[in-house]
Amino acid sequence: MKIARVCAVYFSATGNTRKVVTALGRAMAACFETPLEVLDFTLPAAREERCDFAPTDLVIFGTPTYAGKVPNKLLPFVKSGFAGNGALCVAVVTFGNRAYDNSLAELCACLEADGFHTVAGGAFAAQHAFSKTLAAGRPDEEDMTELGKFGAAIAGKLSRATTPGEPVRVPGAADAPYYTPRGLDGEPKMFLKAKPVTDPDKCTQCGVCAALCPMGSIDPADPAQVNGVCIKCHSCVKNCPVEAKYFTDEAFLSHRAMLERDYTRRAAPEWFV
Repeated sequence: MKIARVCAVYFSATGNTRKVVTALGRAMAACFETPLEVLDFTLPAAREERCDFAPTDLVIFGTPTYAGKVPNKLLPFVKSGFAGNGALCVAVVTFGNRAYDNSLAELCACLEADGFHTVAGGAFAAQHAFSKTLAAGRPDEEDMTELGKFGAAIAGKLSRATTPGEPVRVPGAADAPYYTPRGLDGEPKMFLKAKPVTDPDKCTQCGVCAALCPMGSIDPADPAQVNGVCIKCHSCVKNCPVEAKYFTDEAFLSHRAMLERDYTRRAAPEWFV
């Protein structure tokens, strides 16, 4: 099949999805000797216009997994902000060492509905946004090796194909419910309204957290104020140069502690071509 352009498209609040998607994008661009274009829709300004693709494009499209699915606050843009127009597409999700549950199935279904032809899908473990220890350092060298195998399999499939064929089959159900977070006691924990707090003794008013908030919810004039929705992506926590941002919500902290206690094994990546 003719590939004229490879595009890496992603939402990546803490950088791990970006790392996976762009690495795969570079490999695909090199394989097909085409340019690589990058579309990062993490920040609100990048979600203001519709993005159109062509039948000769190969799009590597990635999001993180939140509560076992595509982040719900992104779904309206994923569903309405892209026009595949027959472009080939590789769906990629990252997950924080627990499980990707139904996120890959949901992403594939959304992309097919957008007019893409999904030819492959993959799920790769990454350091959990909530934690400094859970899957720390991932995606690592071993993950990148597996990503290379995934890319080689995609290239082989596309070099042999004359038509897009059937959509890739991946585990899960697009319409499945969200994962229910649990705490150390095994009981469900709800923390939808939890927001980061700011240590006034550390904060230098640099504005990094406000500039990088994917929801545009942090007040640039007063970074301690989170005026809009918080999706717990931890961009502000991970990117603060003086570690002034953190969470204190007890339900949230109990859920994080459960994850760090119960999901220490190395979760393996999975991919489907």
